[in-house]
Amino acid sequence: MSLQGKRIIVTGGAQGIGAAAVRAFVAAGARVFSLDVDEQQGPQTAEAASSSGPGQATFLPCDVSKRAEVDTAFDRAVSAMGGLDVLAHIAGVHRHAPTHAVPDDTLEWLMAVNVNGTIYTNGAAHRHMTDGGAILNFGSESGLTAEINNAVYGASKGAVHTWTRSVAREWGPRGIRVNAVLPYIVTPMYERFREALSPDELATHDRATAEQIPLGGKFGNADTDLAPVLLFLASDASRFITGQLIPVDGGLISVR
Repeated sequence: MSLQGKRIIVTGGAQGIGAAAVRAFVAAGARVFSLDVDEQQGPQTAEAASSSGPGQATFLPCDVSKRAEVDTAFDRAVSAMGGLDVLAHIAGVHRHAPTHAVPDDTLEWLMAVNVNGTIYTNGAAHRHMTDGGAILNFGSESGLTAEINNAVYGASKGAVHTWTRSVAREWGPRGIRVNAVLPYIVTPMYERFREALSPDELATHDRATAEQIPLGGKFGNADTDLAPVLLFLASDASRFITGQLIPVDGGLISVR
């Protein structure tokens, strides 16, 4: 699916799902600015994508939890590209916490990155999308279901879901469509989670995953399972879709 001529900003583009998005968009011909706090891996990912082409990627350091950094990075990217057609806001963080005594630093960190970051980046994109465009936010099945010791993360993603639905209705008349993807995909964060499990815990986790995911019984691949969906949502083919929560999870959950 061609994105030739599309001007795209990707947050969290240094690794994992964000890096897969950068690769896919560049391979489809887009001009991409990749934003991330990782100033070592971020430039390497952008350079590798550009070397394969036919599009081009450029890295900019940015902490999405800081409004001033977001505004500065978006202004620079849009000035260089001559406009903005798509925002793929993928940057996010996760940490488990005991719900009866949530540490202040965990609460502040999760909400600052996951909630404030969504609001800041979406607002910046809105200001620059003078001719309409597409915003892809990232939610989670954790924002729809009840999970032990994961309520704060789930609450942050529930906020992303509500924000996405609300601004999609508000910004639709300007031609801006806003959707959220809910992925169940192997990422560096998930790999670290697996490494922290004991052999028995890992076996239990894998058995549960095999039972819960109808398609394949395991987490998906960012490049082959998720990137094609992002290409569709970034393209004009999705021009009549907005305000939706779209799981890409092998059938784990259903959104109603």
